[in-house]
This record gives sequence, structure tokens and C-alpha cells, in this order.
Amino acid sequence: MDYRFPVRRKCPTCGRVTEVKPPDSFRPFCSQRCRSADLGKWLDGGYRISAPVSEEDLDQGLVPDDDTDSERKLS
Repeated sequence: MDYRFPVRRKCPTCGRVTEVKPPDSFRPFCSQRCRSADLGKWLDGGYRISAPVSEEDLDQGLVPDDDTDSERKLS
């Protein structure tokens, strides 16, 4: 990829802002260390849904943020 102006991005692991320089083999991370740390978090189960989805959750659909609106629908 040929960049005509400096492109900066934030590393999703450490938050450090780095300039993109081709060839960028660590993308979207800033280094091999951050890339490996993210992989380790995936393998250890660090990225997961906190509670399993139940049938009841699927039947209800999206829950509105306003409680008064949900009370009207149930009445």
C-alpha cells in the first residue's frame, strides 16, 4: 500500500499511536508483542460473552432502555 501522507492508528492492545509504514505485518497492532498478547487473551478466554444467551432472551428481542415503554407493552 502506498501512503501519500502519514497514516496514524491506535493499537487495540496498548493504545499507543503509531505511524503505518509498509509493509505493516503487525496490523492492526503496533508490534509483535501486542499481537501475541491479543492472541494470548483469545486463547485464555479473555474475549467471551459473559452469560450464555437463553431461549427467553431470543424470544423477547431487544429490550428498550425506557422502563415505562416496556410497561406499556406488557399491559
